[in-house]
Amino acid sequence: MARGTVKTTGSGRQTASSGTTHAVRNSDTGQFRSVTVEVMGKARASGLLDEKGSRISGRVSRALVEQAKRRTGITEDTQLIEFALASLALEDNFSAAFKAAKGTVDPDIKLGF
Repeated sequence: MARGTVKTTGSGRQTASSGTTHAVRNSDTGQFRSVTVEVMGKARASGLLDEKGSRISGRVSRALVEQAKRRTGITEDTQLIEFALASLALEDNFSAAFKAAKGTVDPDIKLGF
């Protein structure tokens, strides 16, 4: 099991080793994967995880850390911080684009249902 955070079941589905996982469908393969695996894979492919030369330190709520670990299945603090930063760095701004598109589609368009 890679770093103790994600395991693959007999069916090939990846799940967190602890806590609740949130599955997403991979747009390339159509397979469901955990959000954690998907985000970290995209961060790795984007070169965001190549160099480990920065250090972050800070105090945060224990409840916040525990809840984040439960939701992601991540067990190590460093990996949790890396996942959180990757999630922000890879943000696609979908909600802003969706809101900006409001009212731009012809209301008389036939959608077929």
